[in-house]
Amino acid sequence: MCCWSVPGKRIELVARHLREHKVQHMIIANRTRERAQVLAQEVGAEVISLPEIDARLADADIIISSTASPLPIIGKGMVERALKARRNQPMLLVDIAVPRDIEPEVGKLANAYLYTVDDLQAIIQSNMAQRQAAAVQAETIVQQESSNFMTWLRSQGATDTIRDYRSQADQIRAEMESKALAAIAQGANVEQVIHELAHRLTNRLIHAPTKSLQQAAGDGDMERLHIFTRQPRAGSALVLFY
Repeated sequence: MCCWSVPGKRIELVARHLREHKVQHMIIANRTRERAQVLAQEVGAEVISLPEIDARLADADIIISSTASPLPIIGKGMVERALKARRNQPMLLVDIAVPRDIEPEVGKLANAYLYTVDDLQAIIQSNMAQRQAAAVQAETIVQQESSNFMTWLRSQGATDTIRDYRSQADQIRAEMESKALAAIAQGANVEQVIHELAHRLTNRLIHAPTKSLQQAAGDGDMERLHIFTRQPRAGSALVLFY
């Protein structure tokens, strides 16, 4: 069960996100029920007034607060009573209000896990740093694998074919790199994105040579098969990722 204090843009985003993740019961607390009713109908939430928070706090596993109150609306004593009623089942409290809606002392209570804007900002900065590092890693993979493959093709002496294929490879590289960076920017799992990037890039780059091999095999062109199956010389290995 999740409880919010005062619906606003940030709370609306959180409410929709939690609804998408199948939170079963949600409560919205506001000074006036009318203001909260629109969002409540959209996400299937119950509406209560701010004075009712004390009586209902024990029902919530997650509390997210963002009001314009100049003073805290959730105090240590209120949370202590809620924890006692819950038999010390853990509570997650997220305070995204400025100034704070939840007294800092709440974070010292056993089984009460309080996070503020400062905590969330640190998490965001850490995630951004990881995504930026992953973006650099993804770009490096694309460039290195394209370079390795073009080096191997050059070793086969097919200058005209290389020129055409280089253009195709550059287009493939740009397309795959753009998709990977976009996925990382949207918060996709970095390791999975890089894994899929390497796998799909390899498949796209070897698609044309594979068709040529199949055609050569069908035509009985052994010389052509020999050229394509020749091992890359030292220093120009083709690395495949799976």
